[in-house]
Amino acid sequence: MAKPMDRGDREFSGTAPHERPVPGISMHAFCVSGESQSALQLAAEDRRLAKASMKIELGGIQGAVQHYTGQITPNLLIVETDLHGGEALAAVDRLAEVCDPTTKVIVVGHANDVHLYRELMRRGVSEYLVGPVKPLHLIETVSGLYLDPDAAPIGRVISFIAARGGAGASTLSHNVAWYIAEELAINTVLVDLDLPFGTASLNFDEEPGQGVADALAAPERLDEVLLERVLQKVGERLSLFSAPAILEREYETDPEAFTAVIDAVRATAPCVILDLPHAWSPWVRETLLRSDDIVIVATPDLPALRNTRAICELLRQSRRNDSPPKLVLNQDGIPKRPQIPARDFGQTLELSPSLVLPFEPALFGTASNNGQMVFECQPRASVSLALAQFAGLLTGRAGTAPTKADNPLLSLLKGRKRA
Repeated sequence: MAKPMDRGDREFSGTAPHERPVPGISMHAFCVSGESQSALQLAAEDRRLAKASMKIELGGIQGAVQHYTGQITPNLLIVETDLHGGEALAAVDRLAEVCDPTTKVIVVGHANDVHLYRELMRRGVSEYLVGPVKPLHLIETVSGLYLDPDAAPIGRVISFIAARGGAGASTLSHNVAWYIAEELAINTVLVDLDLPFGTASLNFDEEPGQGVADALAAPERLDEVLLERVLQKVGERLSLFSAPAILEREYETDPEAFTAVIDAVRATAPCVILDLPHAWSPWVRETLLRSDDIVIVATPDLPALRNTRAICELLRQSRRNDSPPKLVLNQDGIPKRPQIPARDFGQTLELSPSLVLPFEPALFGTASNNGQMVFECQPRASVSLALAQFAGLLTGRAGTAPTKADNPLLSLLKGRKRA
């Protein structure tokens, strides 16, 4: 069952209501201008509309009337008009004659007219938007029309992916998940999606389970009761959805199965951390693109730079309505290893690193061998402080990076141990 919300959960309530994925509705848009047509196309490609289907064409309200005379209308009609006042209302009246009662209608106009707005609402129009329409505004409007006011909040999905093998994405995702749960007091689920080689159970000193693999085999069976049984509690507010970490099983799975499992998990906690494998496949791509936030972990070398650039280009093309990913440069300053300076790395990508972590093999090695997080081993270490600040950045809880001399996080970190 879903965990009760405490103060930490209320302050970080997960995905905002207007950012919820839109259900699998049918939408048809009739635009007047090419500008609106382009904006709607950007909206149609957005991850929040991935389950819905949208057709877009020119023609405006009159085009919609002609198209749907004698035909069943879709769940949602979006119509643009360049008419004003009574002419716009008359056009909407003609549209109402061909619309099914269950069809919702969004009108995009070019008159900032309160009287027109009121008359449209009185006629049963779901929403009136003043053009030029913006993709995100349209997505928020559509999401709001289909949001169940009684629905429970859903968690924010944050994916960690490595630019190259050995970059440390898994270790960092585990530490960040621990800090968000235990120090920021936000109920969190860490999902280890590296099915054959996952290390989450190892890093938390837990026995590996079959949880994720079994859920992917039959995602339709994964309800709150079953999920509660397969999740491993590794702290007061942290649960682990572990990978089997065995090679005897086949792990070829439909990308939609991963989506279904993640949707089930995010219904139980406000924060969901995905530890993605360093392997490119259709399900990794789809999971990455549908995440709310993305963290790319790279090392300061040429192969990592090349791979990070490829990932960033994909995200810019496929997530044009989202914020850029957050870049973490890990293992900075390995002795005798040539490296690319962080500033040059960021300038090449046009993406400044959110976090640069020094090479600290002793600290991470000790924590790993003990089945602990770095916060538990050395809470005052610079790496611990930096990761704490980064966790705050992901959850909206932090400002500038703390220093050892003046750090508000020290009181949280000092002497705290995982239950």
